[in-house]
Amino acid sequence: MMTNLFSSFDPLSSSFNLPLNWLSTFLGLMLIPFLFWAIPSRWSLLWSNLTSTLHKEFKTLLGVSNPGSTIVFVSIFSLILFNNFMGLIPYIFTSTSHLAFTLTLSLPLWLSFMLFGWINHTQHMFAHLVPAGTPGPLMPLMVLIETISNVIRPGTLAVRLAANMIAGHLLLTLLGNTGTSLQYSLLSILLVAQILLLILESAVAVIQSYVFAALSTLYAGEVN
Repeated sequence: MMTNLFSSFDPLSSSFNLPLNWLSTFLGLMLIPFLFWAIPSRWSLLWSNLTSTLHKEFKTLLGVSNPGSTIVFVSIFSLILFNNFMGLIPYIFTSTSHLAFTLTLSLPLWLSFMLFGWINHTQHMFAHLVPAGTPGPLMPLMVLIETISNVIRPGTLAVRLAANMIAGHLLLTLLGNTGTSLQYSLLSILLVAQILLLILESAVAVIQSYVFAALSTLYAGEVN
């Protein structure tokens, strides 16, 4: 039972007081065995074309020719996209609206990029702290600014995704709660507004998934 506006973001199950709602994150794994024996359909062909397009674009951003270099970022895009759309279904927990989920994705990625860069390309990482053409007196300040911008990258990735998911779901919940106090003549307007907002949230789900994966790819390309 929802006790307040933020109950839909509570990861604890109301029945057993356990974080069972996190299990919705792994529902996408149930679709993987189905793909091996299912007859190709329009949806499977659409998904195949989407992943191949993402592979080509991420390979360009990385600047490497290894065919397996983009599988991590395409997988992250798929995971976030699935969970974003799962959250649009009523009474299903939205795991991407929690920093515990988004930071779990962004922080290990950023740490692995930083460790790889500083261990294997130390001079390149030092040179990256000072942009080309920076005047001598401004170099210490630029090093400080670049260092701070690198440190906050996992936080910005995580907060951007979680904040966008929370904002849309709260707006949908607020509009839906006003339906009981409206007149019948205004319910049709509310229904149209909810449908338009749901379409907007679907677009946000796709865009935020792509932004997270694309920025992770750019961060990986900087250390090569």
